[in-house]
Amino acid sequence: MKIIDKYILRSYILPFVAVLAVVVFILMMQFLWLYIDELVGKGLGIGIILEFLGWGCVTILPLALPLATLLSSVMTLGALGEHFELMAIKAAGISLSRILAPIAVVNIFISAAAFYISNEMIPVAYEKIYTLRDDILRTKEEIKIPKGSFYDGIDGYVLRIDDRNDKSNMMYGVMVYNHTSNKGNISLTLADSAMMTIDKNKTHLSFTLYNGSNYEEKNEKNYRDTTLELQHIEFDKQQVLIPIKNYGFQKSDSSRFGDEVKAMPIRRLRTTKDSLSLIAGEDFSRNLNSFRNSDHFRFEKQLDTARTPVLPADYIPESGYAWANSDQELNAVKYAKETAENMNMSVMSFDRETYFNRYILRLTDIELLKKLAVSVACFLFFLIGSSVGAVIRKGGIGTPAIIGVLFFVLYWVVDITGTKLARDGKFTPFFGVYISTLVLLPISIFLTNKAVHDSAIINMDSFKVKMKLLKTKFLEMFKKTRIVYMGTPEFAVAPLEALLQKKYNVVGVVTVADKQSGRGLKVNESAVKKYAVAHNIPVLQPTSLKDPEFLEQLAAFKADIFVVVAFRMLPEVVWTMPKLGTFNLHAALLPQYRGAAPINWALINGEKTTGVTTFMIDHGIDTGRIIYREQVRIAPEDNAGTIHDKLMQIGASLVVNTVETIMEGNKEFQIQKMYIQGSEKLKPAPKLTRELCHIDFDDTTRHVHDLVRGLSPYPAAFTELEKDGKIQQMKIYATEPMGTEEYQTLLAEKGLEKVAAGTLLSDGKHYLAIATADGAVKVLDLQLAGKKRMDVKSFLIGFRNPESYRTTAGTSKEFKSRL
Repeated sequence: MKIIDKYILRSYILPFVAVLAVVVFILMMQFLWLYIDELVGKGLGIGIILEFLGWGCVTILPLALPLATLLSSVMTLGALGEHFELMAIKAAGISLSRILAPIAVVNIFISAAAFYISNEMIPVAYEKIYTLRDDILRTKEEIKIPKGSFYDGIDGYVLRIDDRNDKSNMMYGVMVYNHTSNKGNISLTLADSAMMTIDKNKTHLSFTLYNGSNYEEKNEKNYRDTTLELQHIEFDKQQVLIPIKNYGFQKSDSSRFGDEVKAMPIRRLRTTKDSLSLIAGEDFSRNLNSFRNSDHFRFEKQLDTARTPVLPADYIPESGYAWANSDQELNAVKYAKETAENMNMSVMSFDRETYFNRYILRLTDIELLKKLAVSVACFLFFLIGSSVGAVIRKGGIGTPAIIGVLFFVLYWVVDITGTKLARDGKFTPFFGVYISTLVLLPISIFLTNKAVHDSAIINMDSFKVKMKLLKTKFLEMFKKTRIVYMGTPEFAVAPLEALLQKKYNVVGVVTVADKQSGRGLKVNESAVKKYAVAHNIPVLQPTSLKDPEFLEQLAAFKADIFVVVAFRMLPEVVWTMPKLGTFNLHAALLPQYRGAAPINWALINGEKTTGVTTFMIDHGIDTGRIIYREQVRIAPEDNAGTIHDKLMQIGASLVVNTVETIMEGNKEFQIQKMYIQGSEKLKPAPKLTRELCHIDFDDTTRHVHDLVRGLSPYPAAFTELEKDGKIQQMKIYATEPMGTEEYQTLLAEKGLEKVAAGTLLSDGKHYLAIATADGAVKVLDLQLAGKKRMDVKSFLIGFRNPESYRTTAGTSKEFKSRL
């Protein structure tokens, strides 16, 4: 044996032994769990339990050996590949088949050992297990008298105790009913206390009673004396000896289970099969002759071609001539029906008589074939495991163990299914036992070929391309699904455009009615309408979503799906119209920020993340079942406008994915939570009001800054500047929180210690700051009423002496009165 062979064998045998031990332990625990109810509470010795588990360990070896072979093969070759040892060996001119040769020899011995275990050891193990289990089942549970209730676990006696001292085992308030004479409650013993002991052989139960009385009736009547005699005896101490049976484990002869199929080796199975086949043949011949000689066949000679080579042209079954009248024909049909029913009953009776022998014969065939099936499975698993390990080149118990277990589960499921179907007679015994082998054989050949030629099992790039192409072709079959799109602003244009780019069948668009605005009362069309008209998509613009004419036009589209993005709340008569449902794209991570302005409120509340959600519309506002959610990080420089643009693009792809998912129908939707557990609460996103847009500088710097960015660029936060009784509105589009040190330096330069919230601070050229409750914010972008929007430096050029103005910060009552 060469050095490399010794090295490979050491690399294989140690993992094999370790994996076999782990697998046997795991399966042993499953075996113990299966029989735990039969073992506990019987007072069994540790030796009996270990013997039972030991024989059980033998019975699980046919399952453990293939799994251990598979896992150790994957781990060994995977480890060699992971550490580039396999590559080095191949580089030296040694082929993979030569590398596997020593392991193959070991696995031949393992397969031979598996055959020996199946044929010699397992029959003995099952015989011992059947015997031990029968003895254990006949062993009664240990006597433990409950407190406060009657106990009838001892034959011929009923006992009751009021209390028990768990340390001394002394029982108090003892009642003993003696029913051994089978005459009812004629003998009763009462005692203040008692001690109970059982002899070592568990054949007698001894009661030592203290301070009690015996009551016994003589229920013997005759025609001269019908009185009943009661005997009452008091005692200080009395001992009662009760004989008991089957409370101690008694081991019996195991030979009585030797005729069980699983307890037979091959030689006995063959003998049993021959005997059963002979009995089955005799039963078949006897029943066939009985069937033939019955009165079911009255004209069998007419159908015998040896007697009548050619049937006459006018031959009529059962008669040979035409019916004289309809009654004669009816009687003949009735008789034929009764004869057929009798024949069916005879066949069913024959089937019932021979069922047991045929069933045992199938079990015998299955056990015969299984003796060799385990050995074949071990060798096939060696081929599969070594090939997979050589290809994946991963050692350890991670990836190799997962892959190995997947292959074994496939084998195990197919094997138990085939065995069950063969046992029930649906499959032949050979096919039922070896169907798992027939499944593994082509897999092992394929993987071995891939490993020998050092090629990947699957070309992932090619696989991904083919799967994507297949998915595209599959979805093209469904893209005739009719979609009606509902939306209004620019945010809703991107999803509509994405659907059209993916070739979805958008048959109509619903948007708001055109409105006149401005000094010239110019008609303004929604962004969605402009896009739809440009792409020749029919547009509906209802003033009321419950208008019968609109509902009729909408139904005429015969849509399968309604897609809603930034539109109005739909009445039930609308969102229940399509057969696949109606879903909405919401610009927040539901269930947070339900409402009309989710983007603004996420920024106003200082959130670090937001996102988009698609959900099925129901009766509530943004409460339907969630389909998809996608998260977006909010950067410090973001405002409502930038987040709007980010979510618009992400939402477009999410709408396409949602349409595909609904058409495929293979996703379960998530029900929204109506509340959030813990300190976090659900945050609404109501409509933005003018009062909200008015900045209150009595608030913190962070809150003021978040309010400005949450309302920028539209509708924009504003404040009011007051000087000499005149008030000017100033919109603020961008701010920057001023640091504490910078703020204190600014105050020191101006010779101030503290200023009121809302005070304007400026050098008249470069900066404009407004004091808040805990600092100040720098104004970067703003717009005075009637002026253009501009940056702060441009603003200060034409705005003289800004510090002479004051804001209306903190004057909420004054502001509300003007509203």
